[in-house]
Amino acid sequence: MPEGAVRGTEGYGGDATNAFHRASEALTFEEVHADLLDLIPQRPGRALDAGAGTGRDAAALASRGWSVDAVEPVAKFRELGHQTHPSPRITWLDDTLPDLETVRARGQRYGLVVACAVWMHLSADERDLAWSGLAGLVRTDGVVIMSLRHGPVPAGRWMDDVSGDETVERATAVGFRLLRRSDARPSLLPGKEQVSWTLLAFGRAG
Repeated sequence: MPEGAVRGTEGYGGDATNAFHRASEALTFEEVHADLLDLIPQRPGRALDAGAGTGRDAAALASRGWSVDAVEPVAKFRELGHQTHPSPRITWLDDTLPDLETVRARGQRYGLVVACAVWMHLSADERDLAWSGLAGLVRTDGVVIMSLRHGPVPAGRWMDDVSGDETVERATAVGFRLLRRSDARPSLLPGKEQVSWTLLAFGRAG
């Protein structure tokens, strides 16, 4: 892995970049997050898309009136995002979980955080750090929605085994409460029969 590279971004260069772009853009925000859509705050504000890829979710939120900070450490993904989803409501940031140093320096609080297909790219210790960081970024009335991938790891990629139970436990420990959990959701992409997803939504406790 090149010096300074993020471990979870391994395997997304070259031809894999375009393949990821095609696969991501083949699905809509509404399809991917169908089980959680009604939990997204009706009044748009500022949203954080943590691990934005090429911008599918950021663009959908922008079209709903949200101002979106789209965090993506892969430069080619950010470039494709700019090209595919040009929007004045999207601010692209070269940053990464778990630290989100650039995001934290901006001093924003978010009404919505989206972490789609990103949590498995963090180790257990990194997931702890990520939750601690999110606790300081989400508004008291904010919502976090996320998806956890389960299944074989593609060649050349780095992914950790992350469960719904672990995620709920870690979130609860830093002041979140589970709003909804949807387990064993099949992949929406062809040829991914061995892949399933857990969809989760959290609000602030209290």
